[in-house]
Amino acid sequence: MYSNDFEDAFSQFLEAPEYDEAENYLFSMARRAFAAGWVAAGGDPPNVGKIFQLFPGGGKEKI
Repeated sequence: MYSNDFEDAFSQFLEAPEYDEAENYLFSMARRAFAAGWVAAGGDPPNVGKIFQLFPGGGKEKI
């Protein structure tokens, strides 16, 4: 088990924007490695276009 100081510091690290950035890079790297293996095994290359697009707004709209 780790000390409470360690756990507190780790929790703060997980909440920091730097962690989000690092996690994004790790996910991208894993996805690219998987895609390379997929293509090497004979699969079709993944679509490199946009998967979805967000539209500005945010207000509640009446239907």
